[in-house]
Amino acid sequence: MGGKPAGEEAYGKPVKHDPSFRGPIKSRGCTDVICCVLFLLFLLGYAALGVVAWAYGDPRQVLYPRNSTGAYCGMGANKDKPYLLYFNIFSCVLATNIIAVAEHGLQCPTPQVCVSSCPAALWVVSQGELSLTVGEVFYAANRTVCRPGVPWDMPVLQSLEQDLCPSFLLPSTPALGRCVPYPNSTQFEFPGIPGNTSINQGISGLLDSFSARDISVKIFEDLAQSWYLILVALGVALVLSLLFLLLLRLVAGPLVLVLILGVLGVLAYGIYHCWKEYQVLRDRGASITQLGFTTNLSAYRSVQETWLAALILLAVLEGLLLLMLIFLRQRIRIAIALLKEASKAVGQMMSTMFYPLVTFVLLLICIAYWAMTALFPSCEAVPVNASCDPMAQPTNSSCPGLMCVFQGYLSTGLVQRSLFNLQIYGVLGLFWTLNWVLALGQCVLAGAFASFYWAFHKPRDIPTFPLGAAFLRTLRYHTGSLAFGALILMLVQIARVILEYIDHKLRVAQNPVARCIMCCFKCCLWCLEKFIKFLNRNAYIMIAIYGKNFCVSARDAFMLLMRNVVRVVVLDKVTDLLLLFGKLLVVGGVGVLSFFLFTGRLGLGQDLESRPLNYYWLPIMIAVLGAHVVASGFFSVFGMCVDTLFLCFLEDLERNDGSAARPYFMSKALLQILGKKNAAPPAGKGKKP
Repeated sequence: MGGKPAGEEAYGKPVKHDPSFRGPIKSRGCTDVICCVLFLLFLLGYAALGVVAWAYGDPRQVLYPRNSTGAYCGMGANKDKPYLLYFNIFSCVLATNIIAVAEHGLQCPTPQVCVSSCPAALWVVSQGELSLTVGEVFYAANRTVCRPGVPWDMPVLQSLEQDLCPSFLLPSTPALGRCVPYPNSTQFEFPGIPGNTSINQGISGLLDSFSARDISVKIFEDLAQSWYLILVALGVALVLSLLFLLLLRLVAGPLVLVLILGVLGVLAYGIYHCWKEYQVLRDRGASITQLGFTTNLSAYRSVQETWLAALILLAVLEGLLLLMLIFLRQRIRIAIALLKEASKAVGQMMSTMFYPLVTFVLLLICIAYWAMTALFPSCEAVPVNASCDPMAQPTNSSCPGLMCVFQGYLSTGLVQRSLFNLQIYGVLGLFWTLNWVLALGQCVLAGAFASFYWAFHKPRDIPTFPLGAAFLRTLRYHTGSLAFGALILMLVQIARVILEYIDHKLRVAQNPVARCIMCCFKCCLWCLEKFIKFLNRNAYIMIAIYGKNFCVSARDAFMLLMRNVVRVVVLDKVTDLLLLFGKLLVVGGVGVLSFFLFTGRLGLGQDLESRPLNYYWLPIMIAVLGAHVVASGFFSVFGMCVDTLFLCFLEDLERNDGSAARPYFMSKALLQILGKKNAAPPAGKGKKP
């Protein structure tokens, strides 16, 4: 008779004992070869994309300004003219926004020319100069501010009508390669400019999407003055993170107990507060029947039913947490013991704590390479055959403001026509390589920590260079498996990006049904991404230990976790709570220290005492963000260590029984918690420490 398997059989059979198993398998072969070949071919195409970007791309667009003819200032024929001058800065008042700046740069609907220096004094064309020639008014006075090619004998009036020369010049200063007038210049009446338009309005239109020059200078001064103190704060964050992780072996138990009691205390206070609010509103007779339905959510705070519902919810959570503490106390003790064991593993292999630097460098390389390949010329803004001569008079008399201004390059070449597809390929390359680098870090750390757990005599049986051996082993045999997992995750992330783009477009329509459906899709994809990250993480641990392909490793890891699902939930929540407290401790400590440092209250920075910072909150924010990055890097290693040791612990329970032939590899603390012990060490091994 057949039937549905009961108990643990529903999630696969327990791992059988293998007398030859002693940790990460040395003799292994390449896994997921097909995916490895596809990934390498993709990387070759990504490299070819970089060659195309180098050959056809133009990074000068973001480095140098361009005049109305499309020529770069400070290069080529304009080598001695590094600054861009706007004929009419006031046309920038309503012409620029963040989207326009992102797509076309700092472009205003006014002629622009490259100049060797910005005007130092105010100058306006007088009535008497309108009958003179350009050479007499501009060239003879060393005013080289007309468009290139304007003849000497052209009348000034004609040059002004065709926007070939400016009708006025303002005292300006270089900023971002542009000549920006001084905001506090004296007010004058200019030809063709409304009297209520000020220089400040023109500048704000031009630099609306950028920080003001004065603020930028002050920020630069603050950073130049306080950079060494920022490094001190980051050093403190590093030391605090290391001390917290290394001391967990001593304080993990009391700390977890304090945190759990703190959560219980917060819930108890919430119940008390809800009860007091409910009593007050009940005595007043404030009921939801009087309020009715309203979209003002804050109004529901004044009715008794809201506080009664909150009281019931908090009471249920408090009861569930107390029940879990009573019935799951054994598993909580196991989680604490694993945290202590992870702290010991980190202490034995301190090099693993600095592996995030390798991951950070690789991620930086991937992002920088993608940024370089993305610097293609903008080719989609100009229709084909829409060309003009900047020196010719516009023929469309019905459009009085028509002028010939450079906008972009024609899309006639193969590369230019394929620009969108190449950009999509670059985005796919960015996501795939970033996920692969993160997967590499997880698999390498898992291999190193697994060698710690499966060492019977610690630290004698731990390999000499566990991190280096795991790194080489992962690169040699499992590049394809990492690429497979990264590809699956990339597809989900790309789908999320597409949904975000569609949602951004639908916001204009204000269709509540469509937005609700879109929100559900986004929530589902977010959950799917979280699940895939969790599955990939445990699959990489199994790959590092057994050297099997991605699908088999993911299945084995999932089945093993499902056979111990309660232990998984308890360990995950205890670890998350502990690491959250550690991050708050590190970031909060660095934040308080930074406040006293950058406000000059500690007396460590003599420069800060004699000359206070303009914006002391800026280096504080940088130090706090840097501390968060440092703590996240260290704690990610510790989290990977806990997950690896946990999977090894579960397999140890299934593989071994404590007999002489099948001894446990776990620590004595875990054996005591489980009420188990090794009967006798195997022959030739001696006693386990």
